[in-house]
Amino acid sequence: MSTHEAIRQPRFTGPAGWAAILPPSPPRPVLQGAQGCDIAIIGAGYAGLSAARRLLQIDPKLSVGVLEAGHLAEGGTGRNSGFMIDLPHELTASDYAAGGESRDRVLTRLNRFAIDFAAAAVAEFDIPAGWFRRTGKINGAASDVGLAANRAYAEHLAALGEAHEMLDARAMRALTGTDYYQGGLFTPGAAMLQPAGYALGLAGGLERAGLRIYERSGVTRIETNASGWTVSTAGGSLTAARVILATNGHLESFGFARGRLMHVMLNACMSAEMSPAQIRALGGAEEWGLTPADPMGATVRRIGPAQGGHRIVIRQGAYYRPGMETTPAELARLVRAMRRKFDARFPMLKDLAFDHAWSGHLCLTKNAVTMMRALEPGLFAACVQNGLGTARGTLSGIGAAELAMGQRSEITDYFGAEPEPTKLPPHPFDTIGANAYLRLKEWQARRE
Repeated sequence: MSTHEAIRQPRFTGPAGWAAILPPSPPRPVLQGAQGCDIAIIGAGYAGLSAARRLLQIDPKLSVGVLEAGHLAEGGTGRNSGFMIDLPHELTASDYAAGGESRDRVLTRLNRFAIDFAAAAVAEFDIPAGWFRRTGKINGAASDVGLAANRAYAEHLAALGEAHEMLDARAMRALTGTDYYQGGLFTPGAAMLQPAGYALGLAGGLERAGLRIYERSGVTRIETNASGWTVSTAGGSLTAARVILATNGHLESFGFARGRLMHVMLNACMSAEMSPAQIRALGGAEEWGLTPADPMGATVRRIGPAQGGHRIVIRQGAYYRPGMETTPAELARLVRAMRRKFDARFPMLKDLAFDHAWSGHLCLTKNAVTMMRALEPGLFAACVQNGLGTARGTLSGIGAAELAMGQRSEITDYFGAEPEPTKLPPHPFDTIGANAYLRLKEWQARRE
């Protein structure tokens, strides 16, 4: 018998702002008693929901149950910045290039498949159009270092034959309303999500197709039985022939890849809704998304009424936490830092308060691999998204579903051929070294 006990449950600091600005979602049932299904999915984020959709595409008669530790769209799904990026976006590189034209072409093709998969779900399930827009994104540069990084990345994109446009300071001001940025690199292929809204819309459509989703049903143990697997929670159990773990870094909480996953916390603030006077003072476009030219800089988004109001979201402040949790004191300190960064970018909005602040979790590996593979007979992983939860989560969920159904595709072949995650230094040396490195890189990218 194979048994895997969960040593921790997901815990989050601060509300998931993207969910908070949407109308309340009706609660879903808690798993109670002994129940069964064909395939159980642990985790109702992008990976888990994409896996469920792919399973039902392959066989609409499947009985599929999804177990979510908290409330849908209030975990990592509602805590990211909502960028679904098609191009190489390697967070450990100085300019996002993933390393090699051949690999980057494959990743770009797969990322676009994920975006198309999401677009088809939007159409199929009547998800509001504002929750998924193919508007592209900008790499914003606020220093000579940032401008150099953009030029290097533009050269890489040119070698790949990918469309891009260099923006000067005047164009950046016309777009963003601020003169903070010296330049930008626009790429047209990214989709911008209302991340909580898209997940809720996807879940609702799948439930109408027969999917069962249980909230507040954190999994405490998974173990084999005579016919497959039993997945246990505090209130019940779900027996299934096959199980998909779609838990990102909490793969390690079940005993897999221990000492090989890097857990990084990122923090974000969402402004209150801007008044008409503040909208006029800012100017610029109503909606845009900006990633920093240096990956250690600040991500900034402006959203409009279709996403939840005229607001600005800023995200930065990375630190390494093997326990996957932020303290309220740490979040408060980083909110003060993000306030300074916000005011530097938008001096005309210094009176605009933050409505929501939260912490979220990234799971990375040193060698940038994703854990999308069979872990044991009948147990599959769709985990470790390397900071690319929307696109990579969608892909890993699709791939794990196909593996569970005995199918092969370019997704299963690509991720299945990746090596194991590189082993990390022992604790506490991993934490000391990682945080020292992050502080250095953040200081170097301080203007970004």
